[in-house]
Amino acid sequence: MPADPRTLAETRAIDWLIRQRDPGFADWDGFADWLAEDPGHSAVYDAMASLDLDLDALPKSAPEPAKPAVVIIPHDAPRRPSRRAWFGGAIAAALVGAVSLSSLGLFGDANRIETAAGEHRTIALAGGSRIEINGGSVIELDKERPRFARLASGEAMFHVVHRDGDPFVVEAGASKIVDLGTAFNVVRRNRATSVAVSEGVVVYNPGKDNVRMNAGKAIDAHDDDKAPPAVRDVDVGSVGGWRTGLLVYNGTPLTIVAEDLKRTAGLDISVAPEAAGVSFRGALIVDKNRARTVADLAALSGTKAARQGDGWTLTR
Repeated sequence: MPADPRTLAETRAIDWLIRQRDPGFADWDGFADWLAEDPGHSAVYDAMASLDLDLDALPKSAPEPAKPAVVIIPHDAPRRPSRRAWFGGAIAAALVGAVSLSSLGLFGDANRIETAAGEHRTIALAGGSRIEINGGSVIELDKERPRFARLASGEAMFHVVHRDGDPFVVEAGASKIVDLGTAFNVVRRNRATSVAVSEGVVVYNPGKDNVRMNAGKAIDAHDDDKAPPAVRDVDVGSVGGWRTGLLVYNGTPLTIVAEDLKRTAGLDISVAPEAAGVSFRGALIVDKNRARTVADLAALSGTKAARQGDGWTLTR
């Protein structure tokens, strides 16, 4: 009997995950090609990577404390080469270090999570929802409102378990995003909010604009906008692509691309005035060799990249 396509995809995704944990991994082109082979590969890869949130698989050598409202899954946890850890919901056992915010002892405010540029972090919320936070971002939670989060700045991907009569609400500046059972990415920058949906449905500003977005739809809204934002199409596979190091653009200002690379990879890229108006189209793979990523950006945008101290400057 031929193997089920889903099983084959999951096996291949596990192979990629294990290989990418090797510090010497360099086959990002091959990984991008595999993602492009089938729109479903990205979802399968994300599902395999997200199994580390199965808290029931954590070793229980000590008496189990009350389950915290929020746990953090560090993305820089020790690497384990054994494939066995990736099956049966046991990834969490291979990613030691899920801890409650209150016991972490590194934050003055346990309800505020702040990431550095290039740092990625996942938090698991009570009830099964989770938030993947990009670098250079600030998320604020409220212990009195377990189904609420505020994206003060930066970018995050929300995976929400829907509950009838108790929606999950995300605030970002003047924007309010309400889930109807979904996964969606939110970016907050310069008094503007962008939302892209990869699964299910969200409603943007239900009490004002009441814009409904299904999977494959996105909006870009400014705090000062008087009219509801226009809904545009987006490739579902590219939503939250920063999590796997794949950034896809279709007519985005080069300055925004540079900002995204700063947040996602910690790359310090400035854009010279004469190149600020460049509209970028293409896909970027965040390579471990950061110079290669910058070189790809310059080649695809028709600009020149010059090293400036610890960063780069793009010129025409």
